[in-house]
Amino acid sequence: MAEQAVERLTDIGPPHYEKFLPPIVATNYGKWRYHEVLKPGVMVHVGESGDKLWTVRAGGPRLMSIHTIRWIADLTDKYCGGHMRFTSRNNIEFLLTEEEKIDPLIAELKENGFPVGGIRNSISSIVHTQGWVHCHSAATDASGIVKAVMDDLIEYFVEMKLPGKLRIALACCLNMCGAVHCSDIAILGIHRRPPKVDHERLPKICEIPTVVASCPTAAIKPVMVGDKRSVEVNEDACMYCANCYTVCPAMRLNDPLNDGVSIWVGGKVSNARTEPKFSKLAIDYLPNNPPRWPEVVDAVRNIVEVWAKHAKRYERMGEFIDRIGWPKFFDLTGIEFTKYHIDDFRLAGTTYKRSTHMSSF
Repeated sequence: MAEQAVERLTDIGPPHYEKFLPPIVATNYGKWRYHEVLKPGVMVHVGESGDKLWTVRAGGPRLMSIHTIRWIADLTDKYCGGHMRFTSRNNIEFLLTEEEKIDPLIAELKENGFPVGGIRNSISSIVHTQGWVHCHSAATDASGIVKAVMDDLIEYFVEMKLPGKLRIALACCLNMCGAVHCSDIAILGIHRRPPKVDHERLPKICEIPTVVASCPTAAIKPVMVGDKRSVEVNEDACMYCANCYTVCPAMRLNDPLNDGVSIWVGGKVSNARTEPKFSKLAIDYLPNNPPRWPEVVDAVRNIVEVWAKHAKRYERMGEFIDRIGWPKFFDLTGIEFTKYHIDDFRLAGTTYKRSTHMSSF
């Protein structure tokens, strides 16, 4: 007779997600018949049992005060029996089991400045990184640009009038802890100068072998500067990633005169219709111009409106560009083609299979 397995108890890792499922989700888990979008920001899931779960999606900032979080919690208790979730794109989704509470919830959200939308053929909230508020290697701000861009494009969040879904991401440097490598439109902060080495401080606060090993392009080597051990940077090999600055504060990379923003387009994670795509360069440099970044806002709106005008139904940004060709894309958007658009990196990701799609031979 087999011995009964003993439940393993551990405090490592997060609690099991099932502990946090709303009762209606737990009851109908894996048994949903269909879902449909009722209006901008509102959808319903219908289970085989006939149960209905309504979702109201509101746009929210990535960084919130505790007062805002407590207000959201109070709203959730009032309308949703305490059940809501945050999406990976910082949207707030309220989960309701009573249809008559939808409109009062939406009215209270709008009254407090939280727009409702971002479902189906619209722009969802922008996923972004830390920016100047926290990250030491940021080439631009994150929350500031996201606020400025979404304020300008709010009509495409609260209405469903785009050809298909549009996903925008922002990363404040090319280490990109945001999803800029695979978004329809990506806003990427860029450094344009190599790190400045403080030879006086470096041997006192940095471990030189670690600094050398931190460089992904082997652009750093140890040297003697006078009677002090230090490092030097091969500027031609430097990719301005700030990895060295991460492990050594004496190699500062931030440069207010030369840091800026680039715009990338055409990426996606989805396998629908076509393979996943990496984002590709559209605009190589725009200046940091806080607090509203008008050049970045205008550039993003221009790209969005060209796609909205010329794309076919359900066509993502990358699929649209593939159909019309890059020359036509540059022509329609009025973006100048420069030498920086030429992809001459010998180990480009185009040589790798990034999809479950099978090629026919």
